[in-house]
Amino acid sequence: MSLSLMLACFWAIAATITALLPMRLQFPPGLTLLVLAPFLIGFIGYEHGALLALVGCAGFVSMFRRPLIFYVRRWTGRDVQRSLGPEDRV
Repeated sequence: MSLSLMLACFWAIAATITALLPMRLQFPPGLTLLVLAPFLIGFIGYEHGALLALVGCAGFVSMFRRPLIFYVRRWTGRDVQRSLGPEDRV
């Protein structure tokens, strides 16, 4: 197995472990994983081509859909509370 795919597997395991943490402890490792993902997807694309990079991108978006929706709404000036589910609203 190539280095990029092994790193992707470790990234997925780290993301799963981060999701199991209490919400107050998720931010630092989650932000780190969020920042590292584009570089890892680019590395996968470099070693294996665009098709596997797209698969990696789909997995990334699937795992981080709520934070990505939140940040897109925040950066575009839209209502952030609408991006959160009912269990996340205060």
